[in-house]
Amino acid sequence: MSNDDQPPANGPFEGPEKLLEIWFAPSAADCPDAPAPGTPGPDGGKFGLRKVSRAVWEEMLDIVKCKILSVVEGMEMDAYLLSESSFFVSPHRLILKTCGTTLNLLGVPRILQIAREHADFPSVYRLFYSRKAFMFPERQHGPHRDWRAEIEFLDNLFPNGAAYTVGKVNGDHWLLYLTAPSDNSFGGSSNGSTAPSSPQVPPHDIAAETEADASEVRADSPVDEPPVSVDEDNIASDYTIEILMTHLSPQGRAPFFSKDPPAETHDTSGADALALSSEIGINNIFPSHITTLDAYSFYPCGYSCNALLKWRPDAGENPARSGEGYYTIHVTPEEGWSYASFECNVPLPTKPTDKSTSVPDLKTLIRRVVDIFRPGKITLTLFISCEDNDATEEEEGESAVETAQRAFKSALTHSSRRNGGEGAASSAGLYKRTDKINYEFGGYDLAFASFELRSPSSP
Repeated sequence: MSNDDQPPANGPFEGPEKLLEIWFAPSAADCPDAPAPGTPGPDGGKFGLRKVSRAVWEEMLDIVKCKILSVVEGMEMDAYLLSESSFFVSPHRLILKTCGTTLNLLGVPRILQIAREHADFPSVYRLFYSRKAFMFPERQHGPHRDWRAEIEFLDNLFPNGAAYTVGKVNGDHWLLYLTAPSDNSFGGSSNGSTAPSSPQVPPHDIAAETEADASEVRADSPVDEPPVSVDEDNIASDYTIEILMTHLSPQGRAPFFSKDPPAETHDTSGADALALSSEIGINNIFPSHITTLDAYSFYPCGYSCNALLKWRPDAGENPARSGEGYYTIHVTPEEGWSYASFECNVPLPTKPTDKSTSVPDLKTLIRRVVDIFRPGKITLTLFISCEDNDATEEEEGESAVETAQRAFKSALTHSSRRNGGEGAASSAGLYKRTDKINYEFGGYDLAFASFELRSPSSP
């Protein structure tokens, strides 16, 4: 059922989100009250920013102009589903992602105050703010009406920021503002070098570890078998993939329109959204045994979900060893301004394993997400940290971003060799690449690419 011919009275809705990520320390282990590995922390295991109460966050979100719908508490982070997107809180970091006409940046001063008063963080370690170009910039408020105004707002708060426009200024592009690490704490320096945030399993080891976690314990293995050792010279300390999609197909949009008026409680919307997630394949993006999904269906249309992903079996046991990540999806399905976004911070393998219990490789994940929505245009970004931009981690002779670019192209422009690909209606091979850009920042590399559907006459 589609309500495309009944647009909301308030006009178009701005789907593309404002994404704010603030780090107050390089890792959870650097929090002033971080517990020793293997020991329970205070307040039921919560420390750092996770000690902040929901009521305090709600007061901050009132400034931003959005509300908390529900929350999932994980081993290492809390995932808040909002009336306009998502909010993730880790001990040392928070991620605020909001859509519509929310005032994301206006919440920053209050966030800084909360961090000082409740978590003993006197300053910011690093800050990132990014967004896709707005569809309707004239509908925004405050500093969000103009990129230059957003830059000026952030420059007034942070003396070491830098702003970038990535992609076509008169087409699909992505805007980024980031600060260099603070040079007065945590060993940061003004040249932009970034200490690893948390030792993590290299991407090629992740699939094997999650597979082992899903299988039964071997008879010759003790139940408390120690975690797999980590190669400290091969660390992916921060990894974020975004898939931003517009011009969704009719088949991709239709499931996100509500058939019935909402019930009196949020419970029905949540239950309906979880059923929809299973029906259209969102539940299958990552293995179910590592996924805790929270979802919400809006009336008359729209959908949001957060998922916490326990991609290491020892997640939560060592503040210096991250093992839990997230993904989040948000959908605005109206025909004139349809949009869907997917974001995930689990470092993905570069090679497929063909095992349903494994974390998907990057190419497989892209196909699974794109096959749900069948967009006309796609923007992909992979933001990955490295110890030194002159010594980028390499995979078979390729830099991490070049490996990602190859996966982007293979996922969308090459037909699958497997029978039916990811499904009988796989979108593999339907797209052409329209932009490819690699950036090197202080301590971070970025792979940016845009794709659009091939016309019937295209080769």
